[in-house]
Amino acid sequence: MAYRYCTADVFTTVAFGGNQLAVLPDARGLSTEQMQAITREFNYAESVFVFPPEKGGTRKLRIFTPGEEVPFAGHPTVGTAHVLAAIGEIPLDGEVTRIVFEEGVGPVPVMIRASGGVPTFAQLSVAKLPEIGPPPPTRQTLAEILSLDPEDIIGGMSPPQAISCGLPFLLVPLRNRAAVAKARIRMDRWEAVLQRWWANMILVFSRDPEDPAHDVRARMYGPGVGVMEDPATGSAAAALGGYLAQRDAKADGTLKWTVEQGYEMGRPSQLHVEADKVGGAITAIRVGGSSVLMAEGTLKV
Repeated sequence: MAYRYCTADVFTTVAFGGNQLAVLPDARGLSTEQMQAITREFNYAESVFVFPPEKGGTRKLRIFTPGEEVPFAGHPTVGTAHVLAAIGEIPLDGEVTRIVFEEGVGPVPVMIRASGGVPTFAQLSVAKLPEIGPPPPTRQTLAEILSLDPEDIIGGMSPPQAISCGLPFLLVPLRNRAAVAKARIRMDRWEAVLQRWWANMILVFSRDPEDPAHDVRARMYGPGVGVMEDPATGSAAAALGGYLAQRDAKADGTLKWTVEQGYEMGRPSQLHVEADKVGGAITAIRVGGSSVLMAEGTLKV
C-alpha cells in the first residue's frame, strides 16, 4: 500500500534547523512492526503515525523512536500539530485553534497559532504534572558517565534530579555552556549505571545560553531509545520547566523560559517553556515552538 508522509523541522523558524520529524497523516492499516520499521527507515529521532480518535480527541498519535514506541514526546506532538494544520487535515479556527491528541500518556491539549490561514506556532500542555523519580547517582558517577569533572556538575539547592511529565529524564545542571559543550556519553558507564534505571535519558543544561534573549542551554542524550543526541526535546523541556519552577521563589503566576538546544549538532532549536504556579504548586506546564514543513511524498509498504 501507499502511505502519504510529510517531514518537518520542529522548534525552528528556518529550514534545516530544529529537530527532524516524519509524520504519516493517515496510518490506518499499519502494524506496530511496520511502524517501527518505517521509523528506522527515516532514522529521525521520532516518527509519528496518525489515526482517527478513539476517545473524543482530535487525532490519536503513536510515536516511535528508532528503538521503541514511546507514550509521549514533545517535538512529535508540536510538529504533528503543525503538519496536520499546514496540509489541511486539521481546520484552523482563526488565529488560535485548540485540539487534543490522544497519546499513550493520555489526552494532550495543543494550541495552534496561525496567521493568514498558515500555522506559525504550536504549544502542548502536559498530560501529567512533574513526577519526581528516585535519587540520582552521585556527582562523581554522573561525571564519569558524561565525561566531565565532578566540579562541572552543580549541587547545593540545584542538584541533579530525575523528573517525568510523561517521559522520565535525568536532569543534570552544569556550571556553564562550556561544560555543556564538552559533555559526552561514556556508553560503558551509562550501561552499567543508567541503562535500567528509572530515567535513562539525560538532559544536561546550564543557565548560560549563547543568545542573551534565551534562558537555558541544553543537550539531551537518549541511547536507550536509539537517539544518541537529540536536537530538540519537548518532553525533556517540560521536565526542565518543572525543575526550574520548583526552585523559583514566585508562588503564583506564569514563569517562562526559552531553551536553546541542538547548537552543538548544527541544528539550532528554540523551545518555549511555561509553568503556572498557584500557592507555590505547579498547576500546568506548556512547551511550544515553530515548525517548518520540509517535504511530502509517498511511502510504499
